[in-house]
Amino acid sequence: MSNFNESSNLTQTLLVSDQNAPMKAFLLVTPCVIFLYVNGVMLFTLRKKTVFQETCRYILFGHMLWVDTLNLIMSVVLFMCAISRILIMKNVCLVLLMAATVLYHVSNLNLALMSLERYVAICIPLRHAEITDFERTHIAFGVVLIMGLIKSLSELIIFYAIDSTNIAMNLFCSRTTLFRLQIYKKLDIAFMCIFFLLVCFVIIFSYTSIAVVAKTASCDKMSAKKANKTVLLHLIQLGLGASSILVGVIQEAIYVYTDYMTSMNVMYFCFIVFIIFPKCLSPLIYGMRDQAFSSLFKYYFTFGKGKVKVKPVIIEQNV
Repeated sequence: MSNFNESSNLTQTLLVSDQNAPMKAFLLVTPCVIFLYVNGVMLFTLRKKTVFQETCRYILFGHMLWVDTLNLIMSVVLFMCAISRILIMKNVCLVLLMAATVLYHVSNLNLALMSLERYVAICIPLRHAEITDFERTHIAFGVVLIMGLIKSLSELIIFYAIDSTNIAMNLFCSRTTLFRLQIYKKLDIAFMCIFFLLVCFVIIFSYTSIAVVAKTASCDKMSAKKANKTVLLHLIQLGLGASSILVGVIQEAIYVYTDYMTSMNVMYFCFIVFIIFPKCLSPLIYGMRDQAFSSLFKYYFTFGKGKVKVKPVIIEQNV
């Protein structure tokens, strides 16, 4: 289940009848706006150097930034619609949910591509430039995008072909209100399991392979160590993304065992911890680990007025 899917279910009732709603909205929207600015500066930095636009790992990093930025924007928009009690047209809601589902799956699958790139850099260094060239990188991302579209297209076909439960023209935009048939839940679970297991397998395979190669005398120990840390970070990112599943479990539990206001506060906390912050922090952590990128990012982040000087960009294939 995607972050947007859970956020749509949460925000439908989140902060309603809560006297602290304005303060909670401010505390939630403010960090989102800050990190949207951070992501924007990162994307701007990637456009300033040709080497960033032609190197596989920076291309994939740029894809991750775009996907996470769009996810953040959708979450904030949905949040504001929920606290404002805005009803959305059924077809518009369908488009939003489909787009969000694609973004979520593409985000996870992109982690697999980034891990494979590190695997090739360390385990097949002589063919790294050939395998991860500009054209092949974009073809790989195109395949990932198509894979991410499969679930949304399946839901679209079901929605217009056999779903007769949607009569209202305007509604709160969430999977709960729009997708009422049991088949939607089964599709959700099936695709979630398939993609999660696939990405887990790729990341663990990459991590294990790099660890094995790191023990050989011919391997650059420092580069292999950095690559393994990067792959491990991807696994943590995947875990943070999958943690949104916990939101549904927690939501069911608090409705049964707590009062209304307590449940609203817990849902607000879960929304921030499991949905918003993972998408905010992952690009920042990953970007700051790269010396060539981080030096330029700090320069542009301070509008060129900071103490950090722009250093020559040196790309090491095995880092």
